[in-house]
Amino acid sequence: MEPFEELTSLDKLVHEPARLAIMTALAACERADFLYLQRITGLTKGNLSGHISRLEKGELLTVEKDFDGKIPRTTLALTEKGRETIVAYWEQMERLREAVDRWRPGEAPA
Repeated sequence: MEPFEELTSLDKLVHEPARLAIMTALAACERADFLYLQRITGLTKGNLSGHISRLEKGELLTVEKDFDGKIPRTTLALTEKGRETIVAYWEQMERLREAVDRWRPGEAPA
């Protein structure tokens, strides 16, 4: 598959900017709470919640709900599948970037 064609076939569940931010943040740590993710992504509670639901449905992350005293707390973590998926995504993006860097107009991409 040519690099430009491959760009159109990226995993859309991960490639969406908000979900990519969530996945990348969670890849950098073992787990994070909802409020922390909301703060670093700049998403509204509703928007973040919707993206988390999509990622959870795709089995890319887990959601744990508990209480810190009387305060509810939601903690998120990537599943093994989620960690493998985000690593593969960034590797694919790096390969594509390198292939596009080598491409010259008027030539078929290498």
